[in-house]
Amino acid sequence: MRTLDIMMIGVPVDLGQSRRGVDMGPSAIRYAGAVERLESLGHRVEDCGNIAVSPVREKTDTQKGLKNLSEVTSVSEELATVVSDSVANKKFPLILGGDHSIAIGTLAGLADHYSNLGVIWYDAHADMNTSETSPSGNIHGMPLAVSIGLGHDQLVNVHRAGAKIDPKNIVIIGARALDPGERQLIKEKGVTVFTMHEIDRYGMSAVIQQTLQHFEDRKVDGVHLSLDLDGLDPLYTPGVGTPVPGGITYRESHLALELLEDADVITSAEFVEVNPILDEYNKTADVAVGLIGSLFGEKLL
Repeated sequence: MRTLDIMMIGVPVDLGQSRRGVDMGPSAIRYAGAVERLESLGHRVEDCGNIAVSPVREKTDTQKGLKNLSEVTSVSEELATVVSDSVANKKFPLILGGDHSIAIGTLAGLADHYSNLGVIWYDAHADMNTSETSPSGNIHGMPLAVSIGLGHDQLVNVHRAGAKIDPKNIVIIGARALDPGERQLIKEKGVTVFTMHEIDRYGMSAVIQQTLQHFEDRKVDGVHLSLDLDGLDPLYTPGVGTPVPGGITYRESHLALELLEDADVITSAEFVEVNPILDEYNKTADVAVGLIGSLFGEKLL
């Protein structure tokens, strides 16, 4: 197992969606022992604290119907700079959310250093809506669309102009709640998706092996893992804002991250959408920390 220099970055933002509480996610994950877990595995952890996020009352852009557009843009710009600096200093960026809109900033920062980045989107949702297709105007349902260059100019041009990733380098795992516009965009752009049907039919091991082969074929120069805790079934992660029944199991998720660690391909990661207000005794944050352990080399023997 590699010994890594990890920079832990908290992003306490709940501006990309409508249910309050997910801004406390970074604190909940830290409280569940994330730093201690990583250090016990031999990694060096620099916890740089949280990006400052000003509390705002929900505001909607009158032209595009996007909620908290300016605020989400501002947070994304700051996060992109911190993530880019982390990679430049040879640190592994580990980002704790916060809602999934933070991926806009994460991927923008990574784009400074990777020209052909692969992305694993471990999520019940595709998060590929735009203002034209979104039923809610919530930006946490848009980060993948934004990162391939589709959406409001303010978001698409965070940190640097235009698309940050190639849609053919995206692999979505665990999808089971897709909006019509997202389905169309997935087909048009050639995004690889393993829905719950494929996971049930072929097993998580086969899904991860196919994912790794896809990245090898695409000759990616890094792989970012963006893990939304609602990718798991809400039986295991009740503290999420948009739970969808019939999800990935606890054990399947550990296996997925163990296999990714064995393959030694992950170059950055984020864990998002832990909402302590909706949780049961910090159960979802505990699961997040357990998964972090598996991703960074924790073994039973």
